[in-house]
Amino acid sequence: MNTYLREITKENPYKLVFVCLGNICRSPTGEGIFIHKVKEAGLESYFYIDSAGTAAYHTGERADRRSQETANAHGVHLPSIARRFEYADLEEFDLILAMDSSNLTNINQLDRRGRFTEKVKLLREFDPKPGNKEVPDPYYGGQRGFENVFEMVDRSCQTILDELKPYIKR
Repeated sequence: MNTYLREITKENPYKLVFVCLGNICRSPTGEGIFIHKVKEAGLESYFYIDSAGTAAYHTGERADRRSQETANAHGVHLPSIARRFEYADLEEFDLILAMDSSNLTNINQLDRRGRFTEKVKLLREFDPKPGNKEVPDPYYGGQRGFENVFEMVDRSCQTILDELKPYIKR
């Protein structure tokens, strides 16, 4: 059994965090999409959803305008305020979702004893069409890059939610 899977109750909500480099494009998209899917399913009380970046470049900023526009076009709101991923997040969250292998390496470097490796995953490990398992950074690309990221993250988030639903105890 995957160690990140556990019983989920209102008293003990499932905590997941999406992590990219600056916390303004990919991880806020993941956070916003997952919040949206959880609300649509009427499961808000069972989840705590956040996002963070492995670098502190944009701390305190809202999601990139292009990420927000792409999400809004799909009816998704991105509420995140950029923050840096810290060691305490390794302890706090049940599932830590890195957007690419560089982010995964940065997260795992915080876990010097390897205590949390089972709950640190690449987001696209959950994508039915995983490709190279990387969510590319759309920051320097065009609008199509943001749309591609949205689609990858959306598919992955749906799979994660579907995997977690059987563990919800109402």
